[in-house]
Amino acid sequence: MGQTAIGAKLVSEFDREMAKTRKILECVPDEKLEWRPHERSSTLGKLANHLAAMPILAAAVVNGTAKRSHDAASNSALLKAFEHNISAGREALAAASDEHLSETVPQLNMTREDVLRERMMSHMIHHRGQITVYLRLINVAVPGMYGPSADEK
Repeated sequence: MGQTAIGAKLVSEFDREMAKTRKILECVPDEKLEWRPHERSSTLGKLANHLAAMPILAAAVVNGTAKRSHDAASNSALLKAFEHNISAGREALAAASDEHLSETVPQLNMTREDVLRERMMSHMIHHRGQITVYLRLINVAVPGMYGPSADEK
């Protein structure tokens, strides 16, 4: 099946957001995975693992199934899991028809396209922002997402 109009836009957006997310995840230091800014906050490791797992949601939304990897205990394992999840998510998006992406997910009363944008991509952007704050608080240089960061100027 060839690329569809909606699918092509989603794959393009997916690729851009995954590249930005990778830049953030690459900065997560192994020795700070258990660090948290507050007792009620998630640890950096838990938040980074959540972010790394999110691309698999594309496969779940499109195909109805996806297998989430176990939480990684190192940056290299985190990035490996992230790459696996990107591959599965991108493959599902690229194969989806416009008709399928336009169908409503009854439990959410949203189209699959809207679920992918709001519940996956916007959610990822939110957690990327959280991780940039964590990185700043532990004195790790923060990469720019939509232009240079203060650390890159």
